[in-house]
Amino acid sequence: MASLKTVKPEYQASQLQGEKLVSNITWMQRLKRDRWLYLLLVPGLLYFLIFKYAPMWGVVIAFQDYSPFKGVFGSEWVGFENFKDFFQNPDFFRLLKNTFILAVLDLVFFFPAPIILALMLNELRINVYKRTVQTFIYVPHFMSWVIIASITYIFFTTSGGVVNEIVSFFTGKEINFLSSPEWFRPLIMGQIIWKETGWGTVIFLAALATVDQEQYEAAIVDGAGRFRRLWHVTLPAVRSTIIVLLILRLGNFLDTGFQQIFLMSNSLNRSVADVFDTYVYFVGITQGAYSYSTAVGLFKSIVGIILVLGANKLAKKMGQDGIF
Repeated sequence: MASLKTVKPEYQASQLQGEKLVSNITWMQRLKRDRWLYLLLVPGLLYFLIFKYAPMWGVVIAFQDYSPFKGVFGSEWVGFENFKDFFQNPDFFRLLKNTFILAVLDLVFFFPAPIILALMLNELRINVYKRTVQTFIYVPHFMSWVIIASITYIFFTTSGGVVNEIVSFFTGKEINFLSSPEWFRPLIMGQIIWKETGWGTVIFLAALATVDQEQYEAAIVDGAGRFRRLWHVTLPAVRSTIIVLLILRLGNFLDTGFQQIFLMSNSLNRSVADVFDTYVYFVGITQGAYSYSTAVGLFKSIVGIILVLGANKLAKKMGQDGIF
Protein backbone atom coordinates (compact mmCIF):
# COMPACT_ATOMS: atom_id res chain seq x y z
CA MET A 1 0.00 0.00 0.00
CA ALA A 2 2.88 2.33 0.76
CA SER A 3 4.34 1.81 -2.72
CA LEU A 4 0.99 2.67 -4.31
CA LYS A 5 0.73 5.86 -2.34
CA THR A 6 4.18 6.93 -3.46
CA VAL A 7 3.46 6.19 -7.13
CA LYS A 8 0.11 7.96 -7.27
CA PRO A 9 1.38 11.56 -6.82
CA GLU A 10 4.04 10.98 -9.48
CA TYR A 11 1.43 9.69 -11.87
CA GLN A 12 -0.81 12.67 -11.22
CA ALA A 13 2.11 15.06 -11.74
CA SER A 14 3.02 13.45 -15.06
CA GLN A 15 -0.62 13.55 -16.14
CA LEU A 16 -0.92 17.26 -15.31
CA GLN A 17 2.32 17.94 -17.14
CA GLY A 18 1.05 16.08 -20.20
CA GLU A 19 -2.20 18.06 -20.18
CA LYS A 20 -0.24 21.28 -19.88
CA LEU A 21 1.92 20.36 -22.88
CA VAL A 22 -1.18 19.53 -24.96
CA SER A 23 -2.83 22.83 -24.03
CA ASN A 24 0.29 24.76 -25.13
CA ILE A 25 0.09 23.37 -28.69
CA THR A 26 -0.85 26.07 -31.20
CA TRP A 27 -3.69 25.63 -33.66
CA MET A 28 -1.19 25.36 -36.51
CA GLN A 29 0.56 22.49 -34.75
CA ARG A 30 -2.79 20.83 -34.13
CA LEU A 31 -3.69 21.27 -37.80
CA LYS A 32 -0.41 19.74 -38.89
CA ARG A 33 -0.67 16.89 -36.40
CA ASP A 34 -4.26 15.97 -37.32
CA ARG A 35 -4.10 16.99 -40.98
CA TRP A 36 -5.55 13.72 -42.29
CA LEU A 37 -8.53 13.94 -39.96
CA TYR A 38 -9.23 17.51 -41.06
CA LEU A 39 -8.85 16.42 -44.68
CA LEU A 40 -11.77 14.05 -44.19
CA LEU A 41 -13.92 17.07 -43.29
CA VAL A 42 -13.30 18.80 -46.63
CA PRO A 43 -15.96 16.98 -48.75
CA GLY A 44 -18.65 17.56 -46.11
CA LEU A 45 -17.68 21.20 -45.66
CA LEU A 46 -17.69 21.81 -49.41
CA TYR A 47 -21.12 20.23 -49.72
CA PHE A 48 -22.66 22.48 -47.08
CA LEU A 49 -20.86 25.59 -48.33
CA ILE A 50 -21.89 25.09 -51.96
CA PHE A 51 -25.40 23.68 -51.62
CA LYS A 52 -26.56 25.03 -48.23
CA TYR A 53 -24.83 28.31 -47.40
CA ALA A 54 -24.09 29.79 -50.82
CA PRO A 55 -27.77 29.70 -51.92
CA MET A 56 -28.68 31.75 -48.83
CA TRP A 57 -27.51 34.80 -50.77
CA GLY A 58 -30.65 34.46 -52.89
CA VAL A 59 -32.82 35.33 -49.89
CA VAL A 60 -32.19 39.03 -50.56
CA ILE A 61 -34.57 38.96 -53.55
CA ALA A 62 -37.44 38.57 -51.06
CA PHE A 63 -36.87 42.26 -50.29
CA GLN A 64 -36.62 43.29 -53.94
CA ASP A 65 -38.76 43.55 -57.03
CA TYR A 66 -36.46 41.03 -58.64
CA SER A 67 -36.00 40.90 -62.37
CA PRO A 68 -33.80 38.19 -63.99
CA PHE A 69 -32.67 40.75 -66.57
CA LYS A 70 -31.47 43.26 -63.96
CA GLY A 71 -30.05 40.69 -61.55
CA VAL A 72 -29.75 40.88 -57.78
CA PHE A 73 -27.70 44.09 -57.80
CA GLY A 74 -29.83 45.89 -60.37
CA SER A 75 -33.30 45.04 -59.08
CA GLU A 76 -35.30 47.61 -57.14
CA TRP A 77 -35.31 47.32 -53.34
CA VAL A 78 -38.89 47.23 -51.97
CA GLY A 79 -38.32 46.23 -48.34
CA PHE A 80 -41.16 44.23 -46.79
CA GLU A 81 -43.70 44.83 -49.57
CA ASN A 82 -43.64 41.19 -50.68
CA PHE A 83 -44.35 40.03 -47.13
CA LYS A 84 -47.23 42.51 -46.80
CA ASP A 85 -48.73 41.29 -50.06
CA PHE A 86 -48.43 37.71 -48.88
CA PHE A 87 -50.04 38.27 -45.48
CA GLN A 88 -52.84 40.35 -47.02
CA ASN A 89 -53.50 37.78 -49.71
CA PRO A 90 -56.90 36.06 -49.28
CA ASP A 91 -55.17 32.70 -49.85
CA PHE A 92 -52.81 33.14 -46.89
CA PHE A 93 -55.07 31.73 -44.17
CA ARG A 94 -56.25 28.89 -46.40
CA LEU A 95 -52.66 27.92 -47.16
CA LEU A 96 -51.68 28.27 -43.50
CA LYS A 97 -54.63 26.12 -42.41
CA ASN A 98 -53.94 23.34 -44.93
CA THR A 99 -50.20 23.31 -44.18
CA PHE A 100 -50.72 23.43 -40.42
CA ILE A 101 -53.22 20.55 -40.43
CA LEU A 102 -50.90 18.32 -42.47
CA ALA A 103 -47.95 19.24 -40.23
CA VAL A 104 -49.88 18.40 -37.06
CA LEU A 105 -51.11 15.12 -38.54
CA ASP A 106 -47.52 14.31 -39.45
CA LEU A 107 -46.37 14.87 -35.85
CA VAL A 108 -49.28 12.98 -34.33
CA PHE A 109 -49.40 9.93 -36.62
CA PHE A 110 -46.09 9.63 -38.47
CA PHE A 111 -43.50 10.73 -35.90
CA PRO A 112 -44.43 8.05 -33.32
CA ALA A 113 -44.71 5.32 -35.99
CA PRO A 114 -40.93 4.64 -36.38
CA ILE A 115 -40.55 4.62 -32.58
CA ILE A 116 -43.33 2.06 -32.13
CA LEU A 117 -42.03 -0.08 -35.00
CA ALA A 118 -38.46 0.08 -33.67
CA LEU A 119 -39.66 -1.04 -30.23
CA MET A 120 -41.52 -3.95 -31.81
CA LEU A 121 -38.49 -4.97 -33.87
CA ASN A 122 -36.29 -4.72 -30.79
CA GLU A 123 -38.44 -7.36 -29.09
CA LEU A 124 -37.79 -9.91 -31.84
CA ARG A 125 -35.25 -12.50 -30.76
CA ILE A 126 -34.89 -14.49 -34.02
CA ASN A 127 -32.25 -12.49 -35.93
CA VAL A 128 -33.05 -13.99 -39.35
CA TYR A 129 -36.72 -13.05 -39.05
CA LYS A 130 -35.82 -9.62 -37.66
CA ARG A 131 -33.45 -8.81 -40.54
CA THR A 132 -35.93 -10.05 -43.12
CA VAL A 133 -38.65 -7.80 -41.72
CA GLN A 134 -36.25 -4.83 -41.65
CA THR A 135 -35.33 -5.39 -45.29
CA PHE A 136 -38.96 -5.39 -46.41
CA ILE A 137 -39.92 -2.27 -44.45
CA TYR A 138 -36.88 -0.35 -45.80
CA VAL A 139 -37.82 -0.90 -49.46
CA PRO A 140 -40.61 1.76 -49.78
CA HIS A 141 -38.16 4.49 -48.74
CA PHE A 142 -36.21 4.00 -51.98
CA MET A 143 -39.28 4.41 -54.19
CA SER A 144 -39.94 7.81 -55.72
CA TRP A 145 -43.14 9.70 -55.00
CA VAL A 146 -44.16 9.14 -58.61
CA ILE A 147 -44.23 5.39 -58.00
CA ILE A 148 -46.05 5.84 -54.69
CA ALA A 149 -48.68 8.03 -56.36
CA SER A 150 -49.07 5.47 -59.17
CA ILE A 151 -49.57 2.63 -56.68
CA THR A 152 -52.13 4.75 -54.82
CA TYR A 153 -53.98 5.41 -58.07
CA ILE A 154 -54.07 1.70 -58.92
CA PHE A 155 -55.51 0.81 -55.53
CA PHE A 156 -57.98 3.67 -55.03
CA THR A 157 -59.18 4.66 -58.50
CA THR A 158 -62.86 4.26 -59.29
CA SER A 159 -61.96 2.57 -62.57
CA GLY A 160 -61.22 -0.92 -61.29
CA GLY A 161 -59.25 0.02 -58.18
CA VAL A 162 -58.73 -2.85 -55.75
CA VAL A 163 -59.99 -0.92 -52.72
CA ASN A 164 -63.03 0.40 -54.56
CA GLU A 165 -63.84 -3.09 -55.83
CA ILE A 166 -63.91 -4.32 -52.22
CA VAL A 167 -65.96 -1.32 -51.06
CA SER A 168 -68.38 -1.81 -53.94
CA PHE A 169 -68.74 -5.51 -53.14
CA PHE A 170 -69.80 -4.84 -49.54
CA THR A 171 -71.67 -1.52 -49.88
CA GLY A 172 -72.82 -1.51 -53.49
CA LYS A 173 -71.26 1.89 -54.23
CA GLU A 174 -67.84 3.35 -54.92
CA ILE A 175 -65.94 6.10 -53.11
CA ASN A 176 -63.97 8.66 -55.08
CA PHE A 177 -60.90 8.61 -52.83
CA LEU A 178 -58.57 10.44 -55.22
CA SER A 179 -60.80 13.45 -55.86
CA SER A 180 -62.58 13.78 -52.54
CA PRO A 181 -61.29 16.57 -50.24
CA GLU A 182 -62.29 14.46 -47.21
CA TRP A 183 -59.96 11.62 -48.20
CA PHE A 184 -56.98 13.71 -49.33
CA ARG A 185 -55.30 14.02 -45.91
CA PRO A 186 -55.80 10.37 -44.90
CA LEU A 187 -54.24 9.30 -48.20
CA ILE A 188 -51.28 11.64 -47.69
CA MET A 189 -50.67 10.36 -44.15
CA GLY A 190 -51.02 6.76 -45.28
CA GLN A 191 -48.44 7.27 -48.02
CA ILE A 192 -45.95 8.92 -45.65
CA ILE A 193 -46.35 6.23 -42.99
CA TRP A 194 -45.99 3.40 -45.50
CA LYS A 195 -43.01 4.96 -47.28
CA GLU A 196 -40.89 6.38 -44.43
CA THR A 197 -41.73 4.49 -41.22
CA GLY A 198 -39.36 1.61 -41.93
CA TRP A 199 -36.45 3.88 -42.77
CA GLY A 200 -37.15 6.00 -39.70
CA THR A 201 -36.49 3.01 -37.44
CA VAL A 202 -32.77 3.03 -38.32
CA ILE A 203 -31.84 5.73 -35.81
CA PHE A 204 -34.03 4.32 -33.05
CA LEU A 205 -32.73 0.77 -33.53
CA ALA A 206 -29.18 2.14 -33.29
CA ALA A 207 -30.11 3.88 -30.03
CA LEU A 208 -31.75 0.71 -28.70
CA ALA A 209 -28.59 -1.28 -29.46
CA THR A 210 -26.71 0.79 -26.87
CA VAL A 211 -29.05 -0.13 -23.99
CA ASP A 212 -27.17 -2.01 -21.27
CA GLN A 213 -28.43 -5.60 -21.21
CA GLU A 214 -27.71 -5.80 -17.49
CA GLN A 215 -30.60 -3.40 -16.93
CA TYR A 216 -32.96 -5.87 -18.58
CA GLU A 217 -31.53 -8.70 -16.51
CA ALA A 218 -31.96 -6.67 -13.32
CA ALA A 219 -35.55 -5.85 -14.29
CA ILE A 220 -36.27 -9.54 -14.91
CA VAL A 221 -34.85 -10.43 -11.50
CA ASP A 222 -37.13 -7.80 -9.96
CA GLY A 223 -40.10 -9.49 -11.60
CA ALA A 224 -40.73 -6.95 -14.39
CA GLY A 225 -42.66 -8.27 -17.36
CA ARG A 226 -42.03 -7.38 -20.99
CA PHE A 227 -44.20 -4.26 -20.88
CA ARG A 228 -42.58 -3.05 -17.65
CA ARG A 229 -39.11 -3.53 -19.13
CA LEU A 230 -40.23 -1.60 -22.21
CA TRP A 231 -41.64 1.26 -20.14
CA HIS A 232 -38.94 1.56 -17.47
CA VAL A 233 -35.78 0.50 -19.35
CA THR A 234 -36.16 0.79 -23.13
CA LEU A 235 -38.07 4.06 -23.47
CA PRO A 236 -35.89 6.02 -20.98
CA ALA A 237 -32.82 4.84 -22.91
CA VAL A 238 -34.04 6.38 -26.19
CA ARG A 239 -35.77 9.42 -24.68
CA SER A 240 -32.95 11.81 -25.56
CA THR A 241 -32.90 10.54 -29.16
CA ILE A 242 -36.66 11.04 -29.46
CA ILE A 243 -36.45 14.60 -28.13
CA VAL A 244 -33.58 15.57 -30.45
CA LEU A 245 -35.38 14.19 -33.51
CA LEU A 246 -38.60 15.91 -32.46
CA ILE A 247 -36.81 19.26 -32.18
CA LEU A 248 -35.23 18.79 -35.60
CA ARG A 249 -38.59 17.76 -37.00
CA LEU A 250 -40.12 21.01 -35.82
CA GLY A 251 -37.57 22.86 -37.93
CA ASN A 252 -39.36 21.48 -41.00
CA PHE A 253 -42.82 21.87 -39.51
CA LEU A 254 -44.26 23.75 -42.50
CA ASP A 255 -42.45 21.62 -45.09
CA THR A 256 -45.16 19.25 -46.24
CA GLY A 257 -43.23 18.08 -49.29
CA PHE A 258 -43.87 19.41 -52.79
CA GLN A 259 -43.69 16.24 -54.90
CA GLN A 260 -46.19 14.19 -52.93
CA ILE A 261 -48.77 16.98 -52.62
CA PHE A 262 -48.36 18.02 -56.25
CA LEU A 263 -48.88 14.46 -57.52
CA MET A 264 -51.92 13.82 -55.34
CA SER A 265 -53.70 17.14 -55.88
CA ASN A 266 -56.25 17.87 -58.58
CA SER A 267 -58.93 20.42 -59.36
CA LEU A 268 -61.50 18.69 -57.11
CA ASN A 269 -59.41 18.51 -53.92
CA ARG A 270 -57.53 21.77 -54.42
CA SER A 271 -59.30 23.40 -51.47
CA VAL A 272 -57.40 21.16 -49.01
CA ALA A 273 -54.39 20.30 -51.18
CA ASP A 274 -52.97 23.80 -51.63
CA VAL A 275 -50.05 24.28 -49.22
CA PHE A 276 -47.09 26.65 -49.06
CA ASP A 277 -44.83 24.32 -51.07
CA THR A 278 -47.20 24.00 -54.03
CA TYR A 279 -48.11 27.69 -53.78
CA VAL A 280 -44.43 28.64 -54.13
CA TYR A 281 -44.20 26.50 -57.27
CA PHE A 282 -47.32 27.89 -58.95
CA VAL A 283 -46.56 31.51 -58.07
CA GLY A 284 -42.78 31.46 -58.36
CA ILE A 285 -42.14 29.12 -61.30
CA THR A 286 -45.27 29.24 -63.45
CA GLN A 287 -46.03 32.94 -62.88
CA GLY A 288 -42.47 34.22 -62.48
CA ALA A 289 -43.08 35.99 -59.14
CA TYR A 290 -39.60 35.16 -57.82
CA SER A 291 -39.45 37.77 -55.08
CA TYR A 292 -42.93 36.98 -53.80
CA SER A 293 -42.32 33.23 -53.68
CA THR A 294 -38.96 33.77 -51.97
CA ALA A 295 -40.75 35.78 -49.29
CA VAL A 296 -43.10 32.83 -48.74
CA GLY A 297 -40.17 30.45 -48.39
CA LEU A 298 -38.39 32.81 -46.00
CA PHE A 299 -41.54 33.00 -43.88
CA LYS A 300 -41.52 29.20 -43.58
CA SER A 301 -37.86 29.21 -42.57
CA ILE A 302 -38.41 31.85 -39.88
CA VAL A 303 -41.29 29.84 -38.40
CA GLY A 304 -39.06 26.76 -38.37
CA ILE A 305 -36.26 28.59 -36.56
CA ILE A 306 -38.67 29.91 -33.93
CA LEU A 307 -40.10 26.43 -33.34
CA VAL A 308 -36.63 24.86 -33.03
CA LEU A 309 -35.40 27.48 -30.57
CA GLY A 310 -38.60 27.29 -28.54
CA ALA A 311 -38.64 23.48 -28.43
CA ASN A 312 -34.95 23.35 -27.52
CA LYS A 313 -35.47 25.81 -24.65
CA LEU A 314 -38.49 23.87 -23.43
CA ALA A 315 -36.51 20.61 -23.53
CA LYS A 316 -33.75 22.15 -21.42
CA LYS A 317 -36.30 23.37 -18.87
CA MET A 318 -37.59 19.80 -18.64
CA GLY A 319 -34.10 18.54 -17.84
CA GLN A 320 -33.18 17.22 -21.30
CA ASP A 321 -30.02 18.02 -23.28
CA GLY A 322 -31.64 19.48 -26.38
CA ILE A 323 -29.58 20.00 -29.53
CA PHE A 324 -27.40 22.93 -28.37
